[in-house]
Amino acid sequence: MKKNEPNSRRKAIKGVVAATAVGLGAASVKAATPKESKPEKIAGNITMQDDVPLFSGHTIHGNMVFIAGKGAHFDGDIADHTDHVLKELEKELVKAGSSMDKVLKVNVYLHDLNDYHGMNKVYRGRFGKNPPVRTTVATYGGVPGDSLVEIDCIAALD
Repeated sequence: MKKNEPNSRRKAIKGVVAATAVGLGAASVKAATPKESKPEKIAGNITMQDDVPLFSGHTIHGNMVFIAGKGAHFDGDIADHTDHVLKELEKELVKAGSSMDKVLKVNVYLHDLNDYHGMNKVYRGRFGKNPPVRTTVATYGGVPGDSLVEIDCIAALD
């Protein structure tokens, strides 16, 4: 193998992998290969607009569930809105076959960043002993529907 030969490292690695595969035998290599079947996307709680699907309240793919953003569309303060949104998230998780303690990732969208501490007071402890990772941002122009907060999440299935 020449030092400047194009793809020489790639060829060397392929050779090592091929030799290892031969040494292990085809059965071992085949067992390490992922299943050929692909998980199917399953949409639930679909919102329609003019008899056309607009979005789903949740989507399941493999062992993961993706929950659409939930908002609070009534008069109230950040504590009222956050409590309502978290209860709606929990309902959607249960419909999908998961739960709050299975949530892995949360996105919080605030109408006003000044509501951060008020949202945190209500949010704290709602996801069990091992809280999910979270991103919190204030949206330019506000959250749709005059909600003070919108939250979506990704969770594992039970």
